[in-house]
Amino acid sequence: MAEVAERPLRILVVKTTSMGDVVHTLPAITDIARAHPGAVIDWLVEAPFAAIAALHPAVRRVLPIAWRKWRKSLRNPATRAAIRQLRADLQAETYDLVIDFQGLLKSVLWAVQANGPRAGYDRKSIREPLAALFYQRRAAVSRSLHAVDRSRRLAAAHLAYALPSGAPDFGLRAPTPTWQPPSPHAVLIPCASRPEKLWPEADWQAVLAQVQAQGWTPVILWGSPQEQALARRIAGDSGAVVPPFLSVGDSAAVLAGARLVVGLDTGFTHLAAAFDRPTVGIYCDHEPGLAGVTGAGFVRSLGGKGQVPSRADVLAAFRAALPHVEA
Repeated sequence: MAEVAERPLRILVVKTTSMGDVVHTLPAITDIARAHPGAVIDWLVEAPFAAIAALHPAVRRVLPIAWRKWRKSLRNPATRAAIRQLRADLQAETYDLVIDFQGLLKSVLWAVQANGPRAGYDRKSIREPLAALFYQRRAAVSRSLHAVDRSRRLAAAHLAYALPSGAPDFGLRAPTPTWQPPSPHAVLIPCASRPEKLWPEADWQAVLAQVQAQGWTPVILWGSPQEQALARRIAGDSGAVVPPFLSVGDSAAVLAGARLVVGLDTGFTHLAAAFDRPTVGIYCDHEPGLAGVTGAGFVRSLGGKGQVPSRADVLAAFRAALPHVEA
């Protein structure tokens, strides 16, 4: 009698926001794929960050959610139709495990729509303890660990494999760019979601000058009209490039090809480090300890809550990164 092939493990990853948090979950996906070869991994994520989840080769299907948009128009027929479709998509697959890496009520309320047992942090480890009540399986993971380590440990605990040693592997494959930056180029990321995160424009111009001193073209990323105006002020008449509006996927391609990246505490800075680019992170309103820039290449996180990094410190980190730049 012919042997029946064993059904591959089917897992739904729930990590919806924000971009940096999505990036920090990628090494857990790599660990799962190595511990369970052939595993089928789907990912529920906010639509703006779907392109990042799709860059991991172990992810079969990305299920975009637009909750940030939907919650403003819950009575709208189009919104209700979109929510019904997502629920149908979640129910169409039978999962062996639904892992909520987010640990929030807003994430677990979507996890319960999926067809499979739910797993997450226990009530002492989770950000919102009430969410732990919705899991059938819970694991204790120290909250004092970096976000990458927490995600990796959560996956290992629920899928019963030993946590791999060594640096985290984000597993990203670089996308094909639709906008081609000048070569060679370095990337500056001076824009952030809150004004408290910003760094002085004159200091950015000093970094820009150092990039040009290396013979590289500075590329300044932006994402809104206000940020575009900031990028143009920093560029001035220096010859730095302010690109057209780029999608998340297009920006990922620019980052993946950069010689070096200097950026604020934003998702794109974390994404650059995930591509193993030498990366300097500037923190002006948040402690980097549990969410510092992480990657296999050179990384440096400067500043903290109420501790705006000086120009001298950032330029020193820039110089320290130079020996790690690929020729």
